[in-house]
Amino acid sequence: MDKLPKFVKIVEVGPRDGLQNEKNIVPATVKIEFINRLSRTGLKTIEATSFVSPKWIPQLADAQEVYTGIEKKPRVAYPVLVPNEKGMQRALDAGAREVSIFTAASETFNQKNSNCSIAGSIERFKPVVALATKHDIRVRGYISTAIGCPYEGPIAPEAVARVAKELANLGCYEISLGDTIGVGTPVKAQRMLAAVAAEVPMQKLAVHFHDTYGQALANIHACLELGVAVVDSSTSGLGGCPYAKGATGNVATEDVLFMLTGMDIETGMDMDKLLEAGNFISNALARRPESKLGRVPVDSRRNP
Repeated sequence: MDKLPKFVKIVEVGPRDGLQNEKNIVPATVKIEFINRLSRTGLKTIEATSFVSPKWIPQLADAQEVYTGIEKKPRVAYPVLVPNEKGMQRALDAGAREVSIFTAASETFNQKNSNCSIAGSIERFKPVVALATKHDIRVRGYISTAIGCPYEGPIAPEAVARVAKELANLGCYEISLGDTIGVGTPVKAQRMLAAVAAEVPMQKLAVHFHDTYGQALANIHACLELGVAVVDSSTSGLGGCPYAKGATGNVATEDVLFMLTGMDIETGMDMDKLLEAGNFISNALARRPESKLGRVPVDSRRNP
């Protein structure tokens, strides 16, 4: 327990990773207002959108409108996901100051998600990182299927460590380890994180858990015990994965904040303002009949 961090940075992924799985198009004005409300909560990193092809993710076709429309607070980062050099150029044109790139620990999943091998995705991102370096833009890396894959089953921790080392060598300042289908348990999460931390310094690592089997908070706690101090989460538990059938949303930011506060771990966040942002997006999506939002209104969980 002596490795528990005194401060944890929460990386909010709801506006991108959360909303991208909604079938009905969420208006750009709603996305902008959601991000603006999140900016008032004390969050230091809010993933705003993705400059991916609208052909693959129609929900994010408004990336430029959303990114240029949000109120950017001082000392708050608004990273955007970019799939390739073309997406990176679009992000630059919109004025992005931080980007995220993504690969997987599973070859099959990476082929389904990115239409290339893991090695191919690393090659694809070299010109992206070169552009980022040229323009003094920070690059974050994501590794999907860090514990299990919907096609290959369990993933060896050593496989995740190899990919993480590649991303670190590429120049990523931070690498997020994603349990994309939510099959992790505390022991599996610790084994995976320990293997990666043997190759990449713990201070460069983040964890990203989906809550398919209700294990996300337990997994986060287990990883905190090893010293990780960056946690990805999504307000109101928004999210899922279009390439991982049955995977439910990300762990809810409200739940992560409640747990960390109860552990006397600082986050710099205001729960009341976070609940307001959660209520806003929950109400906006509730009016859309095909919404995948699977949580109760956040205000009803103020007193768990």
